Amino acid sequence: MTAHPGTISVALTVEQLWQPVPGGSGTYIRALTAALSVRDELAVTGVRARPSRRGDDDPSPLQVDVVASHLPRRALYEAWNKLRRPSVPRTPALRHAGRGYDVVHATTWAIPPRSAPLVVTIHDVAFLRSPEHFTPRGVSFFQRALDIARTEADIVIVPSETTRLDCLEAGIREDRLQVIHHGTTGVAVSSDDVAQFRRRHRLEREYVLWCGTLEPRKNLPTLLASFDAALTSGADLDLVLVGPSGWGGTSDDVRRLVQALPADRVHTLGRLDDDDLQLAYAGARVFCFPSLWEGFGMPILEAMNHGIPVVTSRGTSMEEVSGDAAILVDPLDVDSMAQALVEAAGPAHDRLSAAARPNAARYTWEASAEKHVTAYHEAAAAWPISRNQL
Repeated sequence: MTAHPGTISVALTVEQLWQPVPGGSGTYIRALTAALSVRDELAVTGVRARPSRRGDDDPSPLQVDVVASHLPRRALYEAWNKLRRPSVPRTPALRHAGRGYDVVHATTWAIPPRSAPLVVTIHDVAFLRSPEHFTPRGVSFFQRALDIARTEADIVIVPSETTRLDCLEAGIREDRLQVIHHGTTGVAVSSDDVAQFRRRHRLEREYVLWCGTLEPRKNLPTLLASFDAALTSGADLDLVLVGPSGWGGTSDDVRRLVQALPADRVHTLGRLDDDDLQLAYAGARVFCFPSLWEGFGMPILEAMNHGIPVVTSRGTSMEEVSGDAAILVDPLDVDSMAQALVEAAGPAHDRLSAAARPNAARYTWEASAEKHVTAYHEAAAAWPISRNQL
């Protein structure tokens, strides 16, 4: 991308896209860069680690230029986290002009040193709320990154009021925090494609869908117990689980609990590509997302884009954006969740479905990008002042 006079040059970290499981942060990076790439006042450059020796193809064509560090991922993350170097690599055009970026935006906990006004996105601080769900090494990395954000970031972007309050409690100054909700994009699918997807996966009954990475905070054991209770009460539903294996023993726990349920009622599909995931959403009777903690809970809006009723966790960021299209439950209350599944699939289905699409339409990546641009301008304008405050 060629910068024009008056544009703001932004280095935005995109390395998360090459992680084995990019997760919601990867979705955020992909969608945000696409929405920012069409803004005339920005020149956005993606920043990643050095590709591995086996070669790393672009996981999906990004709509911005990407430059690579001379360090591989693990070394780069550790150097940024502990040594606060090296600076983000510059584009050839910036090197030729003898200038740096106007803003550096760390989109995850891998935070480059502050060589320009620094914007950091904090998706959540779940490692503070539930450190037992993370490895000791991971907790140490996240804690150092939080310290960096607290002391170096000019602006900290959070996707929800829930995360904003967590960051305040963690010591980040209120005047540096900005809530910018993520967006979602409606994807049209045909009824024929949905029917073909169901046939391919032998989904003959109406089903409850869950999707995500199998990790402790996703709370799959409670969902499985609730589904079992719903079956016992007479619900004629299947359960479809979509997503890659995670860590922390969760995959093994889920496998054992699934095996205890009727074999023809639970379908574990693993990771699906984007097209099939949309078909899985569109074919569901209910989407259940009972996470204990999420920075935003984007999957509930992805389901609502297809008019699917949602059951999700009260007191979390999902409640902030669920509108009238969800039934909220205590995520650890098996009976309440079971009742909500039955209600969402039955008496409340049509009401929730009618509210789903209008609610999801309130959250767009274009609106999110607009607020990110404002944050970049504010960080750039405050740079001489904030730098002197370090």
